Amino acid sequence: MEYTSLPGLKKQVPRIGLGTWVVGGWMWGGAEEADAIAAIEAAVAAGIYFLDTAPVYGFGRAEEIVGKAVRRIGRDKVILATKGGLEWNEREEIRRNSSPARLRKEIDESLRRLGTDWIDLYQIHWPDARSPIEAAAQTLLDFQAQGKIRALGVSNFSPSQMDAWRSVAPLHTDQPPFNLFERGIEKDILPYCRAHGIGVVAYGVLCRGLLTGKFSAGDTFPAGDLRRFDPKFQAEAFRHYLSAAEDLRSIARARHCSLGQLAARWALQQPGISVVLWGARNPGQILEAAAVPASLLSERELADIDRILAARIPEPIGPEFMAPPL
Repeated sequence: MEYTSLPGLKKQVPRIGLGTWVVGGWMWGGAEEADAIAAIEAAVAAGIYFLDTAPVYGFGRAEEIVGKAVRRIGRDKVILATKGGLEWNEREEIRRNSSPARLRKEIDESLRRLGTDWIDLYQIHWPDARSPIEAAAQTLLDFQAQGKIRALGVSNFSPSQMDAWRSVAPLHTDQPPFNLFERGIEKDILPYCRAHGIGVVAYGVLCRGLLTGKFSAGDTFPAGDLRRFDPKFQAEAFRHYLSAAEDLRSIARARHCSLGQLAARWALQQPGISVVLWGARNPGQILEAAAVPASLLSERELADIDRILAARIPEPIGPEFMAPPL
């Protein structure tokens, strides 16, 4: 396991973190609690002790499961990251709300579900056009002064939105989507974060499973599954992405690793990426992440990857479909 530092945190952080959206079950076809706890324990035992979660992942369930696991593992052995700024109703309809009142309510609920007195990294999940970014930044500064959080972060923010944040408070991390198939942040967000010393915790390194090699053209997804709404998993686009994944797998075979491990190695090698998040709902899935090869991809391998992507996916589809309503 490789380790790095993140601004605002004293403890070194593993460069692969455990993402827990799938643990919550919502939009991922469900998850068994015992398997999820075992996955978290296996992750920490393998050196993956950076755990990223959010209230909206299963509407509190992911945080509760993470909290149960951490009580078994020991709070001092993990780095906990969670988020605020989204709310939902009884119909599971989500909207953005990062008003100070909402954030004050969320932080206490997250602390309760996680069973802890402090959160190492607290992030605003999505920018909220109805509430000033500066007010959210000041609220997180207040949380820090109260000892409830250590580092301040955002997720899915643009450079101009990060500018607004930094006019009030330090910004330690940004969490954007990033993987071999979704590289939009290379244009502006990654350069911005590098220029301002902001750590980047990238989510979606396996692109909803497209970069695992486990899907075929005839696969379908149950009602409520996130991939039913992802344009990449629809008709002709799905076939293009599957073809790209198969070509990429030939590079992985030559390196004696899985396609997912190749995808993680590639992402970790991109300038400005501090940590990548790998989702897992059972121990086997996270142990695959722990075995990502340490050897860097060669210039030739990087060029081959770019060639495959250009040939198979001339018009990449971004992750915009995941954005909750403004």
